[in-house]
Amino acid sequence: MNTVRIVGGHFRRRVLRFPDSAGLRPTPDRVRETLFNWLGQSLDGWHCLDLFAGSGALGFEAASRGAARVVMIEKTPRVLAALHENHQSLHQPGAVEIVRGDALQYLASTTEKFDLVFIDPPYRQGWIERLAPHLPALLNEDGAIYLEAENEIASLGDWQTIRQGQAGEVHFHLLRRQTA
Repeated sequence: MNTVRIVGGHFRRRVLRFPDSAGLRPTPDRVRETLFNWLGQSLDGWHCLDLFAGSGALGFEAASRGAARVVMIEKTPRVLAALHENHQSLHQPGAVEIVRGDALQYLASTTEKFDLVFIDPPYRQGWIERLAPHLPALLNEDGAIYLEAENEIASLGDWQTIRQGQAGEVHFHLLRRQTA
């Protein structure tokens, strides 16, 4: 099993375990630290969605920092099993809901609104373009998107990149809706 450590909040230093799986790239500690510096250390009361949960690093990190609700979507059975095991090892935080499914199917079936959506899809499969039309119905007016991609992204629909960085081959972005 591979491991990643939660870097802040209530579950700080707790280790998450996950299996090898094609396309699974946990967000590195340094990148998560940067993201939560951009967002602020506390997500108290936020509703978050992790569309490609993978290792669970982003979703569990959000729960660790006080998110009221974190929905984690994962379709790969072995990876999904590891998410459940990690949830169990963290004493099943009530804020976390783990859903087995495809990101697009979930988006088509939910009416829930979120404050923050994590998007870290498998690369070179067109996921970002397929997800973009669903974002307006998914995010609250002042909602933010955290996006990891194989290249720089200036915008995604109404959301513009306000912060970005690069770690190795990964480009990471924080996007906010442009207001008139």
